[in-house]
Amino acid sequence: MIKFLFRLSLRMVTGFVQSLIHLCVLNWVAPDYTTIYRRQQRIDITISYQKSSNGLHLLVDSTGLKFIGEGEWKRKKHQPEYRQQWRKLHIGIYAETLQIRAVQLTTTNNVSDSQVLGHLLAQIPEDERVDSVYTDGAYDTKQCRQVIVDRQAQAVIPLRKNAKPSKDKKMGSLERNELLRIVKRLGRTIWKKWSGYHRRRLVETKMHCIKLLGDKLSGRNFQSQVNEIHARVAVLNKFTELGRPHTRVVT
Repeated sequence: MIKFLFRLSLRMVTGFVQSLIHLCVLNWVAPDYTTIYRRQQRIDITISYQKSSNGLHLLVDSTGLKFIGEGEWKRKKHQPEYRQQWRKLHIGIYAETLQIRAVQLTTTNNVSDSQVLGHLLAQIPEDERVDSVYTDGAYDTKQCRQVIVDRQAQAVIPLRKNAKPSKDKKMGSLERNELLRIVKRLGRTIWKKWSGYHRRRLVETKMHCIKLLGDKLSGRNFQSQVNEIHARVAVLNKFTELGRPHTRVVT
């Protein structure tokens, strides 16, 4: 986690850890950078979080992370870079604690957001109630709405501009048809205020925090990249836990 917290290279991590060992007056030797690289593929990272006490409001978003390719300025200045590859990161945060509760890294950016929502919800324990799921319009599909209904949660998803009523009789489609009637009568702006949709900006802020720890993946194989993301999430969740104020009723 030191590597991602301070944005260090593997050689710098070795030197940093060795200096800490020296300050603690211990007769230890820090592992070399090759050993760290090999072990980061197999390490199991535990992500701590605070469970919801009265229902979970899950805010979902996604972004792209580059792991092969040069920076934006070099491409603009010296012609396009041929070798560019991306991973797609999907996260879900708890609206009350702002901690990341679900994370999924996909191997290709051709995977649509709607295909990943079920995997995110599966990471929430079955014994924890999910009250609502907030997403953007990319998740306005029958599959996503039905997955949310299966968890007995409310889908807060804006309709697409060309949305049409569905003839499907499943609960997710019926709720969407009702939403379509409400939006046509009241307008999209009023619906967003009424539903609290603007809470979703919190997950966009959290995604920015992830990119502050690095907008590029340093690992070259997929498992290393997954562990890298999990390490960032563990760091951010701990920071969020330490930085959140705790209020108490004083009588």
